[in-house]
Amino acid sequence: MSITHSLAPIRALGLAVLVVAALPIAALAQTPTTQPSGDTPFSSMAIARDEADACRVPKPPAYLAETAYLRNGYRTILRILIAEEALASESCTCLLDQFTWNQALTALPRFQTSDNPRLPFKVLDLYAKADALEAQVVEACAE
Repeated sequence: MSITHSLAPIRALGLAVLVVAALPIAALAQTPTTQPSGDTPFSSMAIARDEADACRVPKPPAYLAETAYLRNGYRTILRILIAEEALASESCTCLLDQFTWNQALTALPRFQTSDNPRLPFKVLDLYAKADALEAQVVEACAE
C-alpha cells in the first residue's frame, strides 16, 4: 500500500471540513437586502420599495380567505374603497391607513356577482374597476 493511497481518506475529510466551514460565509454573502446598492449581487431578488409602493394595498393575510382568488378579490375591493373615498373627499394623500381588511369583507355584498362561496365575484371585473378609479384619482390629483 502506498502512502498516497492511504492519504486519500484524510484529503477527502479535509476537503469536506473546508466546504462545511465555508457554507455560512457563502450564505452571509448572499443575504438579500432591500437596500439598493451598486454592489448587490444579481442573485439577490429583493426589491426596494419606492414611495408609490408605500400607499399600495399589500397582499392580504392568509387567514382572510381560503384561496388566493378570494384574497385577491378582497385586496381589489379594498383598492376600490380607498379610491372611492379619495375621489369623494378630494384627497390626494394616502388613505390606506384608514382602511382595514374587515371593511373589504363587509363590502362583499356590494361586489358579489354569484352565490358560489368560492367564486363570489369576478376578480377581473374588480381589477378593471379599481384601475379605472385609481386612474381618476391620479388625474384629479394632477390638476
